Amino acid sequence: MSVSLTLSLDAMGGDRAPDMVLKGIRIAHERHPRVRFLMHGNEAALRPVVAKDKTLAEVCEIRHTDSVVSGDEKPSQAVRRGRDSSLWRSIQAVKDGDAAGVVSAGNTGAFMAMAKLALRTLPGIDRPAIAALMPTQRGDCVMLDLGANAECDADNLVQFAIMGEVFGRTVLGLDNPNIGLLNIGTEDQKGTDALRQASAILRDSALPIRFHGFVEGDDIGKGTVDVIVTDGFTGNVALKAIEGTSKLYTSFLRRAFESSILSRLGYLLARPALNKVRMRADPRRYNGAMFLGLNGIAVKSHGGTDPLGFANAVCVAIDLISNGFNDTIRGEFMKVQRASGLNSQDLERAANG
Repeated sequence: MSVSLTLSLDAMGGDRAPDMVLKGIRIAHERHPRVRFLMHGNEAALRPVVAKDKTLAEVCEIRHTDSVVSGDEKPSQAVRRGRDSSLWRSIQAVKDGDAAGVVSAGNTGAFMAMAKLALRTLPGIDRPAIAALMPTQRGDCVMLDLGANAECDADNLVQFAIMGEVFGRTVLGLDNPNIGLLNIGTEDQKGTDALRQASAILRDSALPIRFHGFVEGDDIGKGTVDVIVTDGFTGNVALKAIEGTSKLYTSFLRRAFESSILSRLGYLLARPALNKVRMRADPRRYNGAMFLGLNGIAVKSHGGTDPLGFANAVCVAIDLISNGFNDTIRGEFMKVQRASGLNSQDLERAANG
């Protein structure tokens, strides 16, 4: 269903911006023709391309910015120096009510820091987390955090678990999603103090969620749990490892099928099945991770994605906005807190023993 709304975009964020962003908008427009786009970036680079495309000219508004947050810039520096950047202005448009949500493929740390500063967090949440869907043998699971918080304490992990559980119910449509903490083993004594403390809270408290316990890296692909909770450092490493392994085996298959005439003939026979596998595991289909816990819709696209991947990230934001996801997660999180009898201070005290 096509919806009418305005989406704010960081047109200069990403490895191949702004060309990738503009082509991605074109693809997204075909899926959502009633959505308008507020692009923030260098007008000299954007205006000529938009002017040549009648469709883009009708649905895009350009707001010039003088600077861009680089991919290697520290979040603290970006916050201090980047108030005139395309990233900051795109987030500010959501705060000012000019747009219903924001999408950027730029610097993850800077995006999170700026979004948290401008939009603030929902009640009871200390740190937002990047959440995204992952393919598994059983369907899809949601994993968080994927890079927003390199270091997390037990309180953060418990909050991530609550948000992930709500995400599983409202987005995946699961009645009672089960939660797992990513660890180096499933035994109770394994892992860091924060992991063990978070496990104790989730297992022993009155939180109305189904806690599976610890899960290991191979449980991600197995689909052992519906929600995988981890700190941003571990989650980002796991995500990149999964993406890299997918590309590795794709290259192995390509070389194997090109190795002989019989292999090429075999590829012709197997191509329909291989196409299904490629589509199922294509990381572009899963591009578009949401900053859960922010008081506003903010979606992070992979910095190295192509136009199709960026379009999918845009569509994630549109779907979240049109379905009132943030209102739902705000209400559900408050229900969970009330049902558990715990607030963020209680969780922190429990995490600290």
